[in-house]
Amino acid sequence: MTVEKRIEAFAKLGEFLSQFQPEGIIKNDKVAMNHMFFDPLNMQINRASEFNGWFTKDNVLIAFSKWSNVLNLSNLNKWISSYDLSTVQRKKVGVIMAGNIPLVGFHDFLVVLISGHELIAKQSSSDSYFLPLLAKYLEYVEPEFKGMISFTDEKLTDFDAVIATGSNNTARYFDYYFGKYPNIIRRNRNSVAVLTGDESQEELKGLGEDIFRYFGLGCRSVSKIFVPRNYDFDPFFKAIYDYKVVLNYDKYTNNYDYNKAVFLMSQYQLLENGFLMLKEDKSYASPIATLFFEYYDDEFTLQQRLADDKESIQCLVGKSDRLNMIPFGQTQNPQLWDYADDVDTMSFLQKL
Repeated sequence: MTVEKRIEAFAKLGEFLSQFQPEGIIKNDKVAMNHMFFDPLNMQINRASEFNGWFTKDNVLIAFSKWSNVLNLSNLNKWISSYDLSTVQRKKVGVIMAGNIPLVGFHDFLVVLISGHELIAKQSSSDSYFLPLLAKYLEYVEPEFKGMISFTDEKLTDFDAVIATGSNNTARYFDYYFGKYPNIIRRNRNSVAVLTGDESQEELKGLGEDIFRYFGLGCRSVSKIFVPRNYDFDPFFKAIYDYKVVLNYDKYTNNYDYNKAVFLMSQYQLLENGFLMLKEDKSYASPIATLFFEYYDDEFTLQQRLADDKESIQCLVGKSDRLNMIPFGQTQNPQLWDYADDVDTMSFLQKL
């Protein structure tokens, strides 16, 4: 199968996903294979929260919408143009996927198949329903994908390379089991924002999207902010007020109540607005419904701190071009060429 055929198939998948938007689900009879796949996917979306309470319909549709926005011929061709895939020798690539947000393993799924390799996917039980259906869609719009995609619940066997995503603890096991194979092993990372005190209400509201989307469970979700000494938090709390809708979800509310009780019993000082707690802490990974913060005195020292901790940081959010920051509100909108942990997965697969 040529790379052009693979690109065309994923562009058709993007068109298929474009029917499922947060603003509404609207069937387009012109979409390829819609008569077979529209209703099954619609049913899975409506039932997603039954299997994973964090997978609300809104968050699932947001994830589909974001992928549909980037899966088009223009984007795919622009991305692939940086690589020479004509000499790739087909290998079997095992991919161990996380399950913290909807379709979190999709980029690895996409890269392995676009590069021309065979995929053996081991999904998380937290997110195991969408991807097999999308894989079946690909096989129908491009039959040459048949035999290139498989899913397993068992231990990975018969593979040539591995891409594995997990916690710092599971990564140690990944290193042990897969160290002798070509591999990419991802560990815990979190995203941070740097505030100066000059942000507009619109920018701070965008930061709210970075914090609350997917309930803060993604590695691209902001879990910590750095603020200047004597920072006034009132504009921040005012800007994020609309995100109080997270309290409509029991799992979030239960975590908020539990973590607040733990913090108060430990006599920690907190700032909070009824649905988000701010705790001064040097760590990056904050509990659900909690945002860690830390003061900084000067930009140079902060830059050195962030450089020293770069292995713990997925996204850096703010206004400074000097730090290669992502604009407020954009952490959950990566492009195809934005690789997790800044490791070029396509280049890795190209060289197998």
